[in-house]
Amino acid sequence: MGVGTNLKRLRSKTKFSQQDIADKLNIDRVTYANWESEMFDVKSQYIPKLGEIFEVELKELFENDQKIQVTNNIENKDKTGAGGVGVQKGKVIINMIITDENSLSKVKEELDKYLNKD
Repeated sequence: MGVGTNLKRLRSKTKFSQQDIADKLNIDRVTYANWESEMFDVKSQYIPKLGEIFEVELKELFENDQKIQVTNNIENKDKTGAGGVGVQKGKVIINMIITDENSLSKVKEELDKYLNKD
């Protein structure tokens, strides 16, 4: 999860629109939208102001606290199963990026419960 994803998450929590944030920063909405979509990096001069707007410590703009990532790709009928959820010969394939041992254990437990149902 990059800075753009964090900006979008924080903006959602505060119920601000992209235009609201852009106005507070005195920038164009498209510039801000490009930051959220990670098309462009946030210029360092705006980072402290973003922290103020979202009322967070600056490190929260850069943290990657997402432990499990599942990307939905079922609409694309991804036959390889790469890149998230796909369909292959009537089966659903789920690819996940798991970044820590604790999350891996939780996923394994849930899968074991599901697979061992009678």
